[in-house]
Amino acid sequence: MTLVLTVVVLTLLLPWGAAAATRRLASLLPPREACAALTSAALLLAAGTVAALVGLFHVPFLASLEQVPVPRSAAEWPATAPLAAAAGAVLSIQALLAGRRWYELRSILASAWAATGEAGSDGDLLVVPGSGPQAFALPGRRGRHGRVVVTTGMLQALDPAEHEVLYSHERAHLAGRHHLLTLAVHLAGAVHPALRSLLPALDYHLERWADESAAASVGDRKLAATAIAHAALAVASSGRPDTIRGPLLSVATGPVPQRVRALLGPEPSRPGSRGARAATAGLAAAVAVSALLGLVLPYGLHEYVESAARALLAR
Repeated sequence: MTLVLTVVVLTLLLPWGAAAATRRLASLLPPREACAALTSAALLLAAGTVAALVGLFHVPFLASLEQVPVPRSAAEWPATAPLAAAAGAVLSIQALLAGRRWYELRSILASAWAATGEAGSDGDLLVVPGSGPQAFALPGRRGRHGRVVVTTGMLQALDPAEHEVLYSHERAHLAGRHHLLTLAVHLAGAVHPALRSLLPALDYHLERWADESAAASVGDRKLAATAIAHAALAVASSGRPDTIRGPLLSVATGPVPQRVRALLGPEPSRPGSRGARAATAGLAAAVAVSALLGLVLPYGLHEYVESAARALLAR
């Protein structure tokens, strides 16, 4: 059972180090690639965690498949039953947390659609009457296509040229289906607490992705930076901070000063120097190995239990 415990402990500890490496890797990549790295790492690490717990939960069952009676299995491996019960309890808690998070996100989406009942529609744009400056991408729901939602207060806070930046930013969220990436990492965070640290990084890089799309659309990086800064200042000065979370991605989300500085600089690209490329490749390899180990170790656990059961029967 020492090997079994080692496998499980390694699998459950891997996400802590892998999450830190993933965040560092994302900081070296362009926004689109950074979002892909964060989301894929979160899903793989969460899958490895679940696989390890499922494997531990099934150890008594695997032993019984090899014709090892339950009393003999309990006598030879006394920790098997308690560990299996603990794994089952953790899996149940994970399922409850993930289900609750799914329900919360769906409720946010439903409430947002309900709040747009009085909005005037212009194609994919919904203009909601209200002095509170707000703008966000509203994903599609129940056959309705996604919309860009903006209040009249936000439109009044920006110049006409800045309106195009705002619309392009939110349309980039819809076109990239960014809400699905957010949902995936939210659910992964319900599986393992280490993966929750990827959410702020994902929020930032999703906004950077939409910022760059907006800048490319209007053809003016300085105008894009100015529009985003003005939108964030309008939200802050309204006395009602931007509390949009989950599937609703807002132009004022995340560390706006960092986003503005990035837009005032050159267009992001992959690392150019040999040292930067080596560091990026090393971090990518570390994240990939961690994620794959999380999936491979449970298989090794399965093989070990079968081998140990056969050895026990051969005595």
